[in-house]
Amino acid sequence: MKMIIRPMVLTALAFGLALPAMAQEAPATTDPVAAAAPATEAAPATDTATEAAPTIKPEQYLGNPEYMLNLDLSTGGRVVVQLYPDVAPHHVERVKQLARAGFYDGVKFHRVIDGFMAQTGDPTATGQGGSELPDLKAEFNDTPHLRGTVSMARAQSPDSANSQFFIMLQPRFSLDHNYTAFGRVVSGMQFVDAVQKGEPPAVMSRMVQVSVAADNKPMPPASMLTEDQPAKPATDITADQLNAPIQR
Repeated sequence: MKMIIRPMVLTALAFGLALPAMAQEAPATTDPVAAAAPATEAAPATDTATEAAPTIKPEQYLGNPEYMLNLDLSTGGRVVVQLYPDVAPHHVERVKQLARAGFYDGVKFHRVIDGFMAQTGDPTATGQGGSELPDLKAEFNDTPHLRGTVSMARAQSPDSANSQFFIMLQPRFSLDHNYTAFGRVVSGMQFVDAVQKGEPPAVMSRMVQVSVAADNKPMPPASMLTEDQPAKPATDITADQLNAPIQR
């Protein structure tokens, strides 16, 4: 019996020791899709403006004052912008938020290229400034950059839009899917056309007041919707002028 029991005990001990070793050598089962994905760091906390926004249909926002922006310009009148929350909800909310905070009031058009676009939204009027809010994640969409389209300016990174925006003076389809279009001028485009041109302009036109239409802010008085005119270049004196009779 001793000869029989001892081998059985040794065999059981050997098998018991082998099980942990097998468990260590056997690979853990994984989801093949998850295994193929690269490891990523935990995502940092983001501003609520980057969270998913509820969908909205055109019939809910077209002509709705809550999604209309009034730009009262120093060129003499009010520009009305229809916002597009269905394609760029976070950019629309950002512009509305800044408008309601008075951020845009008095801000100048610092870069205006004739036949292209008029850019504003920088309180420093240098092209380098913005708000204290976090930059926005791009919301590139199928809205074409036509005359009157309002789109967000940005730096090199697609996710660097903050407060600056531009209004198209003429179509430029090369900007499509590279900049976030979030609205279009529906009235008052003549006041955008009249904005002083230059990079920067000698005299900068400005947004006297920017408001959400639902807030029913009255347009500033006409005396505020004016601006200085750039000095006219000196003209050469001609021989005819030298020979002209003196006017008394």
